[in-house]
Amino acid sequence: MTESRNQRLRRARPVLVLAAVAFALGAILGARHTTSPAYALAERFVSAWTHAKYLSMYEDITPSSQRSITAGEFAQAYEQALTIATANTIKVAGKAHAAPHGAVAVPVCVRTRLFGTLALDFTLHFSEAANSGPRIAWSRSLEFPGLDPGELLSRDTALPERAPLLARDGSVLAEAAAGSDTSGQPTQATRDSPLGDVADAVLGEVGTIPASRRQTLEREGVPGDAIVGLSGLELALDAHLRGSAGGALLAGKRVLAYARPHTAQPLRTTVSPAVQRAAVTALGGQLGGVVAMQPSGQILAVAGIGLDALQPPGSTFKMVTTTGVLSAGIASPHTVFPYATSATLDGVKLNNANGEECGGSLELAFAVSCNSVFSPLGVKLGATRLVAMAERFGFNHDPGIPGAAESTLPPASQIQGELDVGSTAIGQGQVLASPLEMAIVAATIADGGRRPQPTFLPAPPSPSVTVASASVAHVMRRLMIGVVREGTGTAAAIPGVTVAGKTGTAELKTCSSTTPAASSPEREGASNQPHEAAHEGCGGESEAANTDAWFAAFAPALHPRIVVCVMLVKDGAGGATAAPVAREVIEAALQAER
Repeated sequence: MTESRNQRLRRARPVLVLAAVAFALGAILGARHTTSPAYALAERFVSAWTHAKYLSMYEDITPSSQRSITAGEFAQAYEQALTIATANTIKVAGKAHAAPHGAVAVPVCVRTRLFGTLALDFTLHFSEAANSGPRIAWSRSLEFPGLDPGELLSRDTALPERAPLLARDGSVLAEAAAGSDTSGQPTQATRDSPLGDVADAVLGEVGTIPASRRQTLEREGVPGDAIVGLSGLELALDAHLRGSAGGALLAGKRVLAYARPHTAQPLRTTVSPAVQRAAVTALGGQLGGVVAMQPSGQILAVAGIGLDALQPPGSTFKMVTTTGVLSAGIASPHTVFPYATSATLDGVKLNNANGEECGGSLELAFAVSCNSVFSPLGVKLGATRLVAMAERFGFNHDPGIPGAAESTLPPASQIQGELDVGSTAIGQGQVLASPLEMAIVAATIADGGRRPQPTFLPAPPSPSVTVASASVAHVMRRLMIGVVREGTGTAAAIPGVTVAGKTGTAELKTCSSTTPAASSPEREGASNQPHEAAHEGCGGESEAANTDAWFAAFAPALHPRIVVCVMLVKDGAGGATAAPVAREVIEAALQAER
């Protein structure tokens, strides 16, 4: 047994010797690495780069290097290099190791939007500083990994031909204009459309990159001289239409990486040529905006300033206020209010226009848009609940379409006193809305209290936001039907079709010394229709030039397929001027679906 053990020991001895040698070498090399100030400095410098800690990096370069560039310029140079490379993420890919001529290299991995994943080295040279150990001898070739001394990072890229835009039926809405250069980029800020001028409002324009978007687009690899979308569909869908740039990432004259351009496929939109033509024709030369959409949020047409104009919405905002009142249980359609010619808030008397008397049930007051009922109702609801309801409808939120304006109202803490709350409740005060937003409000009611996400793409609808219960939305639909059947919106009635709508007539200038500009309650309707209330002292201010006309509607009311909002700047009463425009667009939309 002893002999057998000795034999095993003799066989194991060479292995033990080799293991001891390997351990010793590893210990020596490990000690050399961990104790080498240059290796530690290199890894610290590159790690700081991956975390954008540029001041820490700046402190590790030599004093002479610091004299050649300020800390701010140093940080900007590194950020610009990452932008040029279209870098998404950067990370250290390994330990520092020796490089020729006494340098130390640290491997890194750079994932880019345009050039794929790059495996490169930061190669660092050092200079010993008195009493402080090694410092990095910095030059501009260290702005990005993979650069040799004297090289600077740049890129040479171009966009492919801009993709065609298609209508919902597959027909062409816009395509490369005649006169495009060899890369397919339009030489002018226009694209051709078979619809001609009818398509202009919804298509928008293309042109050179605006300063506000230059940095963002540069990070995505878009060349500085590219033609991009500036407004309308061209802006909203720009990322889809421009495709992916192709070209080279350069280290001096050397190619570090190359990307092939990728032309985007023709993009089908939700725009209906028939509805678009009807919206533009109905708007005519009037300054204003029209938006038509499905209750799901798919936009069918845009005319004029439908997406980007903000104006006081007037009594169309009563859709928001009344939804809040019903949701809070403050009133029901059958709640009766006294007939009156005025209401008094904070000591300010609000007269109904022409001294007219209105009141009765909530249903009737909504139909005739009686301010002397709805201003006090807004006070009962209160600023907190009123603002919360407006925000559920989409106010104070990005509408989700690039270039579309955000509709706003102040926070509840800034709506002080009965007069402010009452004015806000009827869409005056500091409330501002776009036709798109008021179309969303109507679409929410049409879709059973679910707020849709507006879109120009025929994809499955995005998750909706629950604004109100289905029962409240059902009541609101009934109230809006009454507006068109017997109230201020009869001009939108269509034989054989039940239309639900709400008029608005927003006053634009100060009516009295006690009321700030754009805060006075409005008057509604035409001369043969009921009028809304106005501040005392505003009774003679009846000229159309002082009011924006609004109308928001959906049809058929029981099974909605089309939602329309019309806003006409300085064009009188909503029931008289905006409602007929909406009727034309609704008729065209229903006809187009047959």
